Amino acid sequence: MTSADAAERILVVDDDPRICRLVSRLLKPEGYAVETAPNGHVMWRALRTRPFDLVILDLRLPGGEDGLALARRLRAESDVSLIMLTGRSDAVDKVIGLELGADDYVTKPFDRRELLARIRSVLRRSATRQGGALSRSRAGAAVRFCGWTVDLEQREVISPTRTRVDLTFYEFELLAALMQRPQRVLSRDQILELIADRHWQPFDRSIDVLIGKLRSKLDDDPRHPRLIKTVRGVGYMFMALPSSD
Repeated sequence: MTSADAAERILVVDDDPRICRLVSRLLKPEGYAVETAPNGHVMWRALRTRPFDLVILDLRLPGGEDGLALARRLRAESDVSLIMLTGRSDAVDKVIGLELGADDYVTKPFDRRELLARIRSVLRRSATRQGGALSRSRAGAAVRFCGWTVDLEQREVISPTRTRVDLTFYEFELLAALMQRPQRVLSRDQILELIADRHWQPFDRSIDVLIGKLRSKLDDDPRHPRLIKTVRGVGYMFMALPSSD
């Protein structure tokens, strides 16, 4: 195993020992330091003992706190990257998982190459965020539209009444993707590629849920939108024309 000081640490939380062994055997040769936990109690004990770069969390943990409850608590207490494992039929859980702030999800049974690609993508995005590499605008610049102010470097959103509005990671990524392409229709597939490096699949409602959350925080009535318009059968369009300092 690569030294814990040099390797990125991944904690796999799943009550199925076969899944834990499979993921460990997949990741350790890639240079990751992998630990496993069969339940939330062991997960919290590990997280409070040493730092991790990523948690891979099964949503269907039996007994005690289930995966969704653990994810909700984890997001409230930590900014560690999070990938959720779901069953193929758990579409609602996928949406809820993204709402709670999961960075991605993988369905079981999963393709090993897909899981490894998702892990690399999430860790790469995390490193970019932590390194301050988000440079969509010049240093110190703010983007304004309809009285709103968005600082893309500090990831701050200020309302027309000068109050700060807190957005989740994906809500902010969605807003940035839309307002950087004003008055242009983006499909769900394009949006998912822009904010999560993955493709949209039929019946995947994650983007629609995020749009609804973002509209609510921007006080944008979907029946009479001023900012985000639904283009039926296609996707969404940012209607305002942002301006920079």
